[in-house]
Amino acid sequence: MASASPTTSSDVIAQRFDRLRREDRRALVFYVTAGHPDFEASVALLQGLEAAGADVIEVGVPFSDPMADGPVIQASSQRALDGGMSLDRTLELISRARLTTPVVLFSYLNPVLAAGHDVLQRAADAGTHGILITDLPLGADAAREEWLGSGPLDFVRLVAPTTPVTRMREIARHGGGFIYLISRLGVTGARQELPSQLPDTVAQVRAVSPLPVCVGFGISTPEQAAAVGRLADGVVVGSALVAAADRSVDDAVRFAGRIRAGLDAA
Repeated sequence: MASASPTTSSDVIAQRFDRLRREDRRALVFYVTAGHPDFEASVALLQGLEAAGADVIEVGVPFSDPMADGPVIQASSQRALDGGMSLDRTLELISRARLTTPVVLFSYLNPVLAAGHDVLQRAADAGTHGILITDLPLGADAAREEWLGSGPLDFVRLVAPTTPVTRMREIARHGGGFIYLISRLGVTGARQELPSQLPDTVAQVRAVSPLPVCVGFGISTPEQAAAVGRLADGVVVGSALVAAADRSVDDAVRFAGRIRAGLDAA
C-alpha cells in the first residue's frame, strides 16, 4: 500500500474548488492525451492550457485498448503509443511541464498496475494530485480500490447517468477530489446537444455527495460549457480539445480560451 505524501493531493484539488466557490466560478477541466501530438508539443499544450485558465488538467495515459474512448481519443492514444509514450513517460511529461494547476492522472487500470507498487508516490512526486481509473467500478476489486484510495493521490470516481442513487452515495463516499459525472452513455466524443436528463442527474449526485460535481462527455462549445456551468461545479472538455491539438497546440490553446470565456459567462 502506498504511503501518503506529506503534502497531499487533496489539499491542492480541494483548495482549487474552494477558491472557485468563493469566487462563484465554475471549474474548467481539460483532458489531454499524454504525448499527443508528440512529447514536446504535449509539454507546450499543458503549459498553454494553464495559461488559458484551466482549473484541473486530466492527463490521459495512452492505452492499446481504450474501450471507453471515441475515435478522436483512440487515434490520439495510438499516435502517442507509436511515439513511445508510456505511463513513466507520462509522469516525465507532467514533471517537465511544472504546472501549478492541479493534475489528475487519467488511466485504464492495466498501465497503473504494470508500473509497480510505488507508482502512486512517483506520480505525486512528478506533480500529479489525483488519479482516475476508467475501468475500475465501485466494488470490482476492493483491495485495489483501497490501495488507490489510501495513497497520496485523490481517487476521482466516475458516475454514470444510469447509476442508482444508493450507488452514487457509495461512490462519493469512496472518492476524492471531485465526482466526474458522465453526461451520457457510450464512448467519448463531441455532441451537438446536452442530454435532457442532465439537470436531474446533477441534482441527484449533489444530494448524496459533498464533493464537487464536474460533467464531461460531449461538451465541445462555449455555449455547452455555459449551460453545464449553470448546473454543475465544473465542466470537462476532452475530445474537442484533442481534435484541436491534432491541428496545432496554438489551435488547442485558442479553443481552450473560448471555452473558458463561455464558462465564465454562465
